[in-house]
Amino acid sequence: MAEQWWHRAELGRFLDAALVRPVPRDHTESDDAFRRRRWVAAVTAAAGSVLLWASFRLEPGDRRFYLTTVALALVWVVGSLASGPLHLGWANTRRGHRLARPVVQSLALGVLAVGLFTAGALIVARLPMLRNSVNDVLDHARFGSLPVVAAITLINGLAEELFFRGALFAAIGRRHPVAISTALYTLTTVFSLNLMLVVAAAVLGVVVGLQRRVTGGVLGPMITHVTWSLSMLLILPPLITALT
Repeated sequence: MAEQWWHRAELGRFLDAALVRPVPRDHTESDDAFRRRRWVAAVTAAAGSVLLWASFRLEPGDRRFYLTTVALALVWVVGSLASGPLHLGWANTRRGHRLARPVVQSLALGVLAVGLFTAGALIVARLPMLRNSVNDVLDHARFGSLPVVAAITLINGLAEELFFRGALFAAIGRRHPVAISTALYTLTTVFSLNLMLVVAAAVLGVVVGLQRRVTGGVLGPMITHVTWSLSMLLILPPLITALT
């Protein structure tokens, strides 16, 4: 009983440090810089949505898929860098007496997200509509080059966080940035016309959005995102196959 309480307390301290208690910082910028950031973010989001739609209209194995998704990553990165200064961010430690770069903490959050989505996949695999939606995404890895798809998954995960939890998050301002950035991130994935991608974006968006609010930067969300996305790329195909 005492051991269970200790584990719950440890988990509580971890989640408080990672997702609840913001680190101190001052990233205030001028009104002109803020307006410019908003314009750049809006144009980038529109261009990225079109490319995402185009990439998912291509058949698995089509080489144009690779080119389109690399172009999408470039749009996110260029738009982010053009929007204004971005920050890596700092993380609280569980004991609270110092700050650290959010590396180990973000890896742990990524692993927790993998566990959550893997548990969800056990249900999804038994529902044909949802299973087909997942397979539509995974087919790009099954019928294409897995190393290339993995590299693109890594690059796009980093680029998405640079934009959505970097440039776009900063462009929203101080009122409800987690909710708004998650909603816009989810809305962007609607252009993929894939239900499970939309659901995944909503869930992951909340996690990395809270992480961005706490750390004040993009490093933590980047690590969490790619830990989750690469793990899902490797875990889901054999899991879905085994359960169907």
